[in-house]
Amino acid sequence: MASPSISVFFPCYNDEKTIGKLVKDSITTLEKLTNNYEVIVVNDGSSDGSLALLRKLQKKHPVLKVVNHRKNKGYGGALISGFKKSSKKLVFYTDGDGQYDVKELPILLKLMTPDVDFINGIKMTRHDATYRIIVGNLYSLVIRWGFWLPIMDVDCDFRLIRRSIIKKIKLQSTSGSICVELVKKAQRAGANFRQVSVHHYNRKWGESQFFVPRRILRTFWDLGGLWLRLMIKDPLSKKAK
Repeated sequence: MASPSISVFFPCYNDEKTIGKLVKDSITTLEKLTNNYEVIVVNDGSSDGSLALLRKLQKKHPVLKVVNHRKNKGYGGALISGFKKSSKKLVFYTDGDGQYDVKELPILLKLMTPDVDFINGIKMTRHDATYRIIVGNLYSLVIRWGFWLPIMDVDCDFRLIRRSIIKKIKLQSTSGSICVELVKKAQRAGANFRQVSVHHYNRKWGESQFFVPRRILRTFWDLGGLWLRLMIKDPLSKKAK
């Protein structure tokens, strides 16, 4: 069986301390899986040394592509750019902060059988502050039932998706609500889902960009609008097969 072509991308915002290892680990992992791959980093207006580091890595690893946002476009904006730049048949992404291990990609790939389009991770144990775990679990529960999502852990940004599904949908959210939009629109585009447990690690560097009052409010505002659009105004169009 021919090896699949794979795009791997990472959104990066002030992840200078972690993005280099992610890029190197992804290249090492992909070399064992396929001879047709690309690695993409979307630098979303970082104010640290992320961009300079990525330019140095490009010289050592020509397979690396860097998308640079001069101004921060938000998490959703970074993902949209990553999906647009990805050109291979399978697209994998995870965050640039190093809380997930890209070396677990082969686990997802094994589960990507011909009848599956979308593999979503489930955090085995969430390694965050207690308040974040409580809020995160409540968030996942409410969002799952509010949007009738086909997965348990929409907050787990460790995903392998067929590009054919991504091409069928148009993503608009620029905040963290894009994860809900991605899953729901993929479901309505006919994607078949599978889930698998993955490790989640302590954040060694930096701070979460989500747990900031301004970003939390923006995300929930966007989620409200998304719910109205998908569940009220257009609840029956493009049902999942």
